[in-house]
Amino acid sequence: MNYDIKDINLATEGKRRIEWAENDMPVLRQVREKFAREKPLEGKNMSACLHVTAETANLARTLKAGGANLLLCASNPLSTQDDVAASLVKDYDIQVFAITGEDNETYYRHINTAIEHKPVVTMDDGADLVSKILSDYPEIGANVISSMEETTTGVLRLRAMERDGALKFPVIAVNDAVTKNLFDNRYGTGQSTIDGIIRATDVLLAGKNIVVVGFGWCGKGVAMRAKGMGANVIVTEVDAVRALEAVMEGYRVMSIKEAAQIGDLFITLTGDIHVIRKEHFALMKDGALVANSGHFNVELDVEGLTELAKEVRKGVRNFVDQYVLDDGRRINLLAEGRLINLAAAEGHPASVMDMSFATQTLATEWAIKEAGNLEAKVYNVPQEIEDWVATLKLKSMGIEIDELTEEQKHYLSSWEMGT
Repeated sequence: MNYDIKDINLATEGKRRIEWAENDMPVLRQVREKFAREKPLEGKNMSACLHVTAETANLARTLKAGGANLLLCASNPLSTQDDVAASLVKDYDIQVFAITGEDNETYYRHINTAIEHKPVVTMDDGADLVSKILSDYPEIGANVISSMEETTTGVLRLRAMERDGALKFPVIAVNDAVTKNLFDNRYGTGQSTIDGIIRATDVLLAGKNIVVVGFGWCGKGVAMRAKGMGANVIVTEVDAVRALEAVMEGYRVMSIKEAAQIGDLFITLTGDIHVIRKEHFALMKDGALVANSGHFNVELDVEGLTELAKEVRKGVRNFVDQYVLDDGRRINLLAEGRLINLAAAEGHPASVMDMSFATQTLATEWAIKEAGNLEAKVYNVPQEIEDWVATLKLKSMGIEIDELTEEQKHYLSSWEMGT
């Protein structure tokens, strides 16, 4: 079996981590049992470009249980848990190509290896794998049945591909599933982003001016967690409706130019490029902390910050580089501007990923069953999958909900009865 990981001898600790995560993933475990019985992915070559974490390992185990011939590579150079990668190879016979801190050349070599696996189904976390297939491997893309996309950033890229006619096979926007973005993005990103920042800096959030750049589901989650820890939360937005929502939630809303002058900690969560730019860094006060929790590191104009700095002090703490400006002000960049929750912490809690990955696997099964009926478009996850996952999650938590009576069903489906 081919693989490229840091050290196979890390497998023992990785397996412990995988098993610990599984304890909090009861829905995915039921899907794995279903897949083991029914083998919906039997004989299918599958490549997945994802964050290689303990939670992802349980997704990989589920796909393999379903019969997939799986190859896994990293979707971010800093997010791989090397012990988990080792365990996937040694204990579960899954091909893994991922090393923490891999350079750009290695990162894309691993993606190319995943493509040369000749997948007929792919999974993506940011659309790097799909983009590479469509750009450089059209002959392999011609045989792809479908792809699953897990992130807001990736879905934005894929919808742009669809508009431009560049998309050549169906993609399921798993990110847009309610059982993903409403919970994973809001509660998962909200908690894990704050966790990563605190681990990297040991900073007290209470009393700080924390600037949340972007008020989508991820931004809402981070703002909520920061507010709960006593921070003065400031939101910047380009969307008028979201900005208005932030105001109604009690947050201060202003332009990034205004916020740059008063913020103590900045967190970007937009999926867009250069939302904090050189001119904004130039306005920041001494000691400002800057982090990104969007998928790609392009949200921060790190090149512009470097141009402003007369000195860069690497590693003043783990995951903290300090940029010293001409007047002596220090701006602290966390995790090189990469995903703070995965670079400096462990990513989303397993309980949240339980829903996301259960939805992901069931969407994969659905896409294979619908092969030939789907066009080269971006599709939403079918409602019946959402309902099944949510129902199982509630049951796993020991929670019962009501059912509509026949009278109520009739009332909701009729128009004759009014007041």
